[in-house]
Amino acid sequence: MSTVVDAFLAHAQLEKGLARNTIIAYSRDLERFVASLGNVAPSKLTREHVRDFVSRLEADGLSAASRARALVAVRRLLKFMCAEDLLEDDPSRGVMSPKVGRALPRVLAPDETQALISACGDKGPLALRDRAMLEVLYGAGLRVSELVQLPLSGLDRRGGMLRVVGKGGHERIVPLGELALTAIEEYLDHARGGLLVKAGDRTHALFVTRRGGAMTRQNFFALLRKLALAAGIDRERVSPHVLRHAFATDLLEGGADLRSIQMMLGHSDLSTTEIYTHVGRGRLKDTVDRHHPRGAGAGGSGKAKNTTKPRAKPAGPPGSGKSK
Repeated sequence: MSTVVDAFLAHAQLEKGLARNTIIAYSRDLERFVASLGNVAPSKLTREHVRDFVSRLEADGLSAASRARALVAVRRLLKFMCAEDLLEDDPSRGVMSPKVGRALPRVLAPDETQALISACGDKGPLALRDRAMLEVLYGAGLRVSELVQLPLSGLDRRGGMLRVVGKGGHERIVPLGELALTAIEEYLDHARGGLLVKAGDRTHALFVTRRGGAMTRQNFFALLRKLALAAGIDRERVSPHVLRHAFATDLLEGGADLRSIQMMLGHSDLSTTEIYTHVGRGRLKDTVDRHHPRGAGAGGSGKAKNTTKPRAKPAGPPGSGKSK
């Protein structure tokens, strides 16, 4: 059975173009599946074997999301086996997938995102690199794997665009905002060359480490946790994906349409993008709770808490009514 799994994983990577991280997850899940079968021959697989596997995962304490992901891996394996005439019928048919509640993405408020970026500082090559990476992550909504794998050749400085290779090797063109583009240019003009001098061989990666090598996901996770600490934000609330969520949520609340956001995020299905509409509604609910006389912030008094700061005096001449 292990040989069949190896053949399936090779097929999934080479012919289906599944991402490396997906292949690693499938490999781990299918290793458990094979272990649960014991000495059962591939041709003898039944629906009960699949159901027993899912039940074992639940008994082992795996979440519904983890069990559902493992079942997806098993279904794909069995479909492959049917295509290769190793099975006559797919024994996973009729096996119910664990119900997974759709959790709303965690996001940061715009001022928290700005605090993270400000924590990078602006002095020295590493500070310029860190600021550029955060500006791109938040300003273009990339996945962390896409960010660290960006090649220098993927940047169009004149057009202000990035060529991004996403899941399954699919390419998309993402526009860069002015702040992100400026941060990249400062990094390229004043930092990257100095970092590369320390490297024995040159890398084609856009973002490099202090030793001149390509950044990794682990490097960036560690960096983000350090910046969260410096910004006074709970580190458990901060991750690369949280910044991606913030990008999408802030775009939506700024009036962008879902289709455009879908294209920039690289989602193959619009329903994946639609979850951000729920995040936006949550923020609206919070606004009502804090500011409306009948909101939760009123504390039963019928009056909302006054959280509005006094307006600053206009900067214009007295009597002008306008600030400069």
